[in-house]
Amino acid sequence: MHLRGQSFGVIGALSAFPLRLAAKRVTALGGRLHRNFTRGTTTIVVGRTLLTRLSETELETRLEAARANGARLLSENGFLKTLGTLPETPPANIDRQALLDQSRLSAPVLDLLTLLDAFEHHAEPFSFRDVILAKKYAGLIASGANWSAIARSVHQIGPVGSLTALTLHAGADKILTSDNHSLAELGGQRLLDLPETDDEAEDYFGLAENAEAAELYAEAASLYQHCSAIDTSDATAPFNLGNCLRQLDDIEGAALAYATALKRDPLFIEAWFNYGGLFRDMGRIDAARQHLIKAATLDPTFADAVYNLGALEYDAGNLNSASGWWRSYLQLDQSSDWARRARAGISLAEKTTRDGTTG
Repeated sequence: MHLRGQSFGVIGALSAFPLRLAAKRVTALGGRLHRNFTRGTTTIVVGRTLLTRLSETELETRLEAARANGARLLSENGFLKTLGTLPETPPANIDRQALLDQSRLSAPVLDLLTLLDAFEHHAEPFSFRDVILAKKYAGLIASGANWSAIARSVHQIGPVGSLTALTLHAGADKILTSDNHSLAELGGQRLLDLPETDDEAEDYFGLAENAEAAELYAEAASLYQHCSAIDTSDATAPFNLGNCLRQLDDIEGAALAYATALKRDPLFIEAWFNYGGLFRDMGRIDAARQHLIKAATLDPTFADAVYNLGALEYDAGNLNSASGWWRSYLQLDQSSDWARRARAGISLAEKTTRDGTTG
């Protein structure tokens, strides 16, 4: 088994074990792992602790943003199976459409529950037990349950396949099971709770993201710094730290943070790009050029890097080089305001060269 060339971005902490252990396993198999996702991410892993951290609306928004990235989405169990740390699941031969037809569960809800491991299998083909579970979930939703309440409840009893033998009822915000005598919450005294793992770095990371979104950059920087110190395998925390310090005009601190991110992950495209922008602001043109070229080389479709290389060369008086980069940019973007600026830049560069006002 190898993961060479694959880059995993994890949203939310894993419930199985701390992210730093997963990072070591991925690295040993030749891959890369980040908190959150970047341009180079090939697979986005949905950590199940999102269920305890976010509301249903927040969950849907977070997962929709992940889908918009274009990378493959994978549940936590799917990720563990990829790493070879999950026991083999039972045989399965039922495709997604057949499961939908037999259960009457809506496709969006099926996809959400699948990403949060509410079935035996993390993707099609599904098993007969998965069909039974889907029918139960459809019944719960018809009775007024939210999909997120189902996802939160089913993981309180152990393997979800054991739910096929239980009668389930929709509670106010949780799912209940019953016997001949009483109702009980899933995970109640009659059932065995799974142990929880505590990923302290993820707690700090989530708080830091909230602070950054609120433009509380000093608070966010402090939290990202602590997260980076706790998990020295993660490149995302120092990268975000660099962004916050740049907002605070701490240029030296931002440079160190970006350098740390790149030391931890030399293929971190956004870190090369932002570090290049920082060097440009500092007037270090050669370093800026090297870093922006690295970003554009790692991802030739990264239009911002290509455009900024044109602007960098134009400001440096290298007009032919500027025109070349902007022509490359126009192959990626032909209609935006930046495309119009690139065309204007090419025209101005060519006119300046013709008039002989530059060497």
